[in-house]
Amino acid sequence: MDQEPDPTAPAAREVRTVTEAKALAALAHPYRARIVDALKVDGPSTTSAIARRTGQAVGSASHHLRALLDAGLVDDAPELAKNRRERVWRLVSPGVRWSRREFADDPAAVAAAHAAEALHLQRQFERTRTWLGDSESAPEWDDTAFATQRWLHLSPAELAELGAEVEQVLARWSRRELPDDGAERESVLVFARGFPAQP
Repeated sequence: MDQEPDPTAPAAREVRTVTEAKALAALAHPYRARIVDALKVDGPSTTSAIARRTGQAVGSASHHLRALLDAGLVDDAPELAKNRRERVWRLVSPGVRWSRREFADDPAAVAAAHAAEALHLQRQFERTRTWLGDSESAPEWDDTAFATQRWLHLSPAELAELGAEVEQVLARWSRRELPDDGAERESVLVFARGFPAQP
């Protein structure tokens, strides 16, 4: 399971592989996953900005941010704070990935990975359903939003190669410099999955 890189994270930080149950459990928590997404979209943010973005009380957002800090997924960025009282949070790495095979001997990590994947799939489904139910309110996006599906005949190695190519395309678009062309831009979710299945 891959999560898209955060274009605001320092370029030197790499997408890292997560193998700890604590980090996976944090990613399986709905509010904590929303906070991670908010930091990906908005970049480094204060606790109050994150609370507004995710619809939580400041105290609740602070609690979840401390849990994400403890899990090694976020850290604070004191150099971005306006004063000593303000706390600015950022992602530790531009993205994370995990493979259940890498921690198959840790049942807690495997369970947390399943829960994180299930949560992300549910959120992808809910966001897609919301868009389909409300697309008429944004006609300028209706002709450009897309869905695609292909049946392919691949080996496991070929599926890995395809996944890497898709990730490279998405990474290139997420890291590009935004042109100064006056166009209005919104956050856009693009996700893809590839796995063995039968019709």
